[in-house]
Amino acid sequence: MTTREPLLRIALISEHASPLAKPGGVDAGGQNVYVAQVACALAALGHHVDVYTRCDSIRLSACAFLRSRVRVMHVDAGPACFVPKEQLLSHMPAFARGMRNAMEHAGRYDIVHANFFMSGWVGMALQRACALPLAVTFHALGLVRQQHQGSADGFPQARIGIERRLVHRAQRVIAECPQEREDLLRLYGADAARISTVPCGVDLAQFGPRNRVAARRRLGLPQDEFIVLQLGRLVPRKGVEHVVRAMALLDARMPARLLVVGGESRQPDDARTPELGRLRAIAQQCGAAQRVVFVGQRDRQELADYYAAADVFATTPAYEPFGITPLEAMACGTPVVGSAVGGIQHTVVDGVTGFLVPPADPAALAERFARLHANAALGEAMGRAGMARVRSLFTWDQVAQGLVKAYREAIASSCEQHAGARPQLQRTARTLSLGAVA
Repeated sequence: MTTREPLLRIALISEHASPLAKPGGVDAGGQNVYVAQVACALAALGHHVDVYTRCDSIRLSACAFLRSRVRVMHVDAGPACFVPKEQLLSHMPAFARGMRNAMEHAGRYDIVHANFFMSGWVGMALQRACALPLAVTFHALGLVRQQHQGSADGFPQARIGIERRLVHRAQRVIAECPQEREDLLRLYGADAARISTVPCGVDLAQFGPRNRVAARRRLGLPQDEFIVLQLGRLVPRKGVEHVVRAMALLDARMPARLLVVGGESRQPDDARTPELGRLRAIAQQCGAAQRVVFVGQRDRQELADYYAAADVFATTPAYEPFGITPLEAMACGTPVVGSAVGGIQHTVVDGVTGFLVPPADPAALAERFARLHANAALGEAMGRAGMARVRSLFTWDQVAQGLVKAYREAIASSCEQHAGARPQLQRTARTLSLGAVA
């Protein structure tokens, strides 16, 4: 008879990316989906999960249930309104104090899992003050971001130092793909023995194969066009402009349309989503305006129809820590053409589930689109291969099981580190500042 391991009480920290936010906005993307799905998948295994996120609206209650055994705790830290994540670091001491106060009523956790470097700072403060084991998922690494964005990177330089401390202080660092693991080792000097590689996942109950003809009919799309889909946050680093330029390079006789889904509002609004205006100007300049349709923001329950209606999904960032949208497209049986960077080169198998192309290469994109248009059977075969790959490797249940294994390793490591020291750590002063975990 095997002994069942105890269920865990888990605190997920996601300071700027609430699991309750609608996707597609400037600061609402893959991390929001990740945190929501991880929390629900962990709860489905029987664990109790509290997600701590910043209160960014006076209309939010202090606590909301996402599902059974998953609470979303809204922490007062800075003004109760939207603040760009690049400007949130100074509010993290208040977040840490608010979270610790909430913990006095919520009870003690077995593990803290921080998401993003600022949540990691909060996690280190709690690790020090409460002797709590800490796991961290970065979702993006500052040094990698700086390599690609240079002066356009709006985060404070302090980010790099915080990430370096996290890499060496967290009991477990969660890499989302092999490329991120390599970056942690090469750029941050991480200890390979403390890195767990656990990918993102896809909700197969929400994203799965469906009839393309019916999906197009529901969306009011023509049946005879070759449809390219780009879906996600509309910010320059996502590289949507390269897909726009690729549309202009297609044969003028080819009936093709690009759908761009995302933004801050359901009706496309250049004022609320500045990237829309920039993309419109690029489309006009390169002669693709008649082939590009800006759809606006859509709820998650609507997205499967867009994936199913498309002949191909395009994702062309300059860098991407992982990328959940390619998995969602693959789960719906749609081939993916993506940049050969980060997690995309792990999820998309070139020539099997789609194509990998160099970043910022519209000509390569256009060539792959034309190839799929000319060979419908190839696209269908890639769609079937993508569905099989997702089901075998990238379900949220598999992700949750991988995280629980990493959590238990972190807890065991923390027990070894703090043997006999916990009473002293619990008496640590409650004054928290940005220098407190330096």
